[in-house]
Order: sequence, then C-alpha cells, then structure tokens
Amino acid sequence: MSDKRGGPPSGKRPSVKPDEKRLWTQSGAPARGNRDARQRETPEDRDPFGIRSVRAFHEAPEIPEDVTPKQLDRIALNELKTLSKENAEGVARHLVMAARLIEDDPELAHSHAISAARRAGRIGVVRETLAITAYATGDYALALRELRTYRRITGRDDQLPMMVDCERGLERADRALELGRSVSRASLAVPVQVELAIAMSGARLDLGQAEAALVELEIAQLDPTTAYSFSPALFGAYGVVLEELGRDAEAKVWFERADVAADALDISDGAEDTIEVVEEELSVETDPSSEEMKLSDGR
Repeated sequence: MSDKRGGPPSGKRPSVKPDEKRLWTQSGAPARGNRDARQRETPEDRDPFGIRSVRAFHEAPEIPEDVTPKQLDRIALNELKTLSKENAEGVARHLVMAARLIEDDPELAHSHAISAARRAGRIGVVRETLAITAYATGDYALALRELRTYRRITGRDDQLPMMVDCERGLERADRALELGRSVSRASLAVPVQVELAIAMSGARLDLGQAEAALVELEIAQLDPTTAYSFSPALFGAYGVVLEELGRDAEAKVWFERADVAADALDISDGAEDTIEVVEEELSVETDPSSEEMKLSDGR
C-alpha cells in the first residue's frame, strides 16, 4: 500500500482515465441509444465474478518442483477445497509462488496470480492475490477491479484500505475519501482501521488538506507507549503530515518513534502481538516467562 511514512502509492502511476459508466444490452453491445432499459445490464451483472477478465490468453510461468501446496497458508488452502484435488494443488502452488515473489519480482508474482485466477476465478483468496500483485506492479485500475470482485465473493471489507489507496493511485482522491467513509470503522478489525486511517490521511494530503490529514491519524492506536504490528506505519504517517505542516521538530520525534517501534517488533520476531515502549534510557528487557517486552528509545 502506501509507503511506511504514509505517502502516495509507490511506483509510477499509470495514466488511467476514470471508469466510464456504460450500459450494456443482453447481446453484449453498448446500449447507447437503446431506450429499452429492461435489456440493459452492467458488465458485473453479466459476469459478476469477472471470470472473463482472467481467461484471455496467458502462458503460465513454471513452478519449481520443490514448491508444494502445503506451503500455502492453511486458511487460504482451506478455501480451495471446493476445487478438484488436482486443480486445487495447481492453484495452491501458483499462490505460493505469488507470495514468494511479491517483494522481489512483482511482475512474475502477478503472472502466477493470473494463472491461479484462470483456474479458480470464483475463489476469494485467488482474486485477492491477483489484486495485491496487480497493486504491486502499479496497475491500480486492475487491482481495484479485482478487490471489488473479492469483496463481492467474500462479503469482506478487510481490503478496503487498499481499495482507497488504489483510488489514490488513479488520482481520484475525492472518490478515495468517499469509499473510505462508506463502511463503519467500528465494523473493521483494528489493524484494518489503522490502515484505512493511513490511506484516508494520504488522500487528504493529495488534496492539499494537511490539517484534515492529521485528524485522520489521531486515533486511539496512535499511542507511543505501545507498539503493535501497525505502529511503525502509523507513527511514520503521522510524522509525514507534521512535516507537511512545517512542524519539523514534532515530525522528527514521531519518525524516531516509528523506528523504535519497528526495531522492537524485529527484536520480538513475531513472538509478541504488542510490546510496551518506555521512553527512558536505551535498554531492552526480555523475560521469557513474560508476554511483554519493554523498550526505551533513549529520550
């Protein structure tokens, strides 16, 4: 999504025009000039899961022999149970490769995601993966379309922050804000709430609304004494907005807090969901019998 300090999506933004609303007849031809509204359908009505969009010609990338379905996340693997055994294994291996390559080779990861979607276009995790890899390649229009399909299939809003960020990538900050306000924050998991706040703040910055961007980030999770997995990104985003407002000294403090939180989370190596950050002297105390790690950043 946006970088760890809350800026716009990374990478070169493609030149994409806003989606054009068109009506379609049952025969598939544009319905302009057709006065019979009863025959008009949207593309989603005719192809609600976007299956046709992933069935164009595509050469599937090779998969190393050591890649097995068991390497896929258990929850994701469970979603593939509706497929035949052979197909499920093939899809799972492509998803494993997409996850493995997303950081170093997003284009190849995207190719694996396309292969999976061509074989299992009605599976939520498959369309989600296709969206994430499209986002990683900078194709925000495709990512947004696939996230909408994922949302339709699963009924989940957990990728709403990425949808908002895709609208930003398409240079539609107003629509990004509208989309972000379309769902009650209370209905979202806390990490998703934080990601959404960061995306919404970024959209405010896109519009030159720095003060409003700061307000978007002033949420309960903006607590410098406790580090969660989302804290480095949240603290960094807050620092970016402060910097934008010319409050450089405060921005520096929050950037340092972001670094401290990131370091603390690295030290915990995923063993803890939260850690307490104590701003005193630089020290790290770890008690194997305790569920807490105390860390100070030296201020």
